[in-house]
Amino acid sequence: MQLAVELEELGTQIIEASRFLEHAEEELSLRIIGQRDVIRRVFIAMLVNGHILLEGVPGLAKTLIVSTFAAAMNLKFQRIQFTPDMLPADLVGTMIYNPKDLEFYPRKGPVFANVILADEINRSPAKVQSALLEAMQERQVTIGSQTFSLQEPFMVLATQNPIEHEGTYLLPEAQVDRFMMKVIVDYPSYDEELEIMLRSATNARKVPVRAVVQSDDIFRARTLIDRIYVDPRVQRYIVDLVVATRKPAQYGMAELETMIEYGASPRASIFLLLAAKAHAFLQHRPYITPEDVKAIVYDTLRHRIRPGYEAEADNIKPADIIRQILQHVQVP
Repeated sequence: MQLAVELEELGTQIIEASRFLEHAEEELSLRIIGQRDVIRRVFIAMLVNGHILLEGVPGLAKTLIVSTFAAAMNLKFQRIQFTPDMLPADLVGTMIYNPKDLEFYPRKGPVFANVILADEINRSPAKVQSALLEAMQERQVTIGSQTFSLQEPFMVLATQNPIEHEGTYLLPEAQVDRFMMKVIVDYPSYDEELEIMLRSATNARKVPVRAVVQSDDIFRARTLIDRIYVDPRVQRYIVDLVVATRKPAQYGMAELETMIEYGASPRASIFLLLAAKAHAFLQHRPYITPEDVKAIVYDTLRHRIRPGYEAEADNIKPADIIRQILQHVQVP
């Protein structure tokens, strides 16, 4: 009875605290046609302090989504174009010598912002990727001998092109795993593309976006998300889904043993739980259900499962493996 009362009170607070997301979504719709699922995933990552890897062919408004999101959220935005000749100093900054004082001073780089768009991240060499990795994981940057904390909220949204591999560097598995979600940006529908074309022809997509959110709104939402109730059966369901990617035979999927080279790390369980909580928050619920987990499981696991040789020979993708796991793991 006490739990029911607490959840009812929390539900009321969530309804009130989540209104800022509705206002932000309205602002984004002024410039973004469609891509509702992608926008929702960006909201989820922001609410639980995560990062996103966006994958899609050029021209699908990935950059526009991120820049418009930052504007509506009233957050400092930096777009960083990653190139093969890029240096870590181009990202984090460097020490500048001042001959007047005979001392070195740090000049901070573009990573010192709230929302970072790492455009075509796989075009940069390993040293640059490792510099971004420190910022993503530790929320800090080292310049020379000094370490600087990054201002919260801080999130990285990196993009990569899936159809062009010349002049690119594969992201290290350790870095890919630190992205909370890998979101596939797909083509718009016929009607959406028609509206995109007409808006672009009339310059309607350049309509100014108002800042309708304050940082306090985000921090308050994060506090409420921490309090969202998770039933022990749902907790075990999340762990079962992740463990099934590593030991599928235990869940009646012996045929997947040779299809998976390696499965998801424990970080996947953490992110799956956090993302499910944020998804429940978007639905104005003070508790999560298995449906919340299913809604974000593909985005959370697809980049953490490496198909084996047999799977690649049969053109089996991570999404196919996840689909089969969802069919076999018992839902509470």
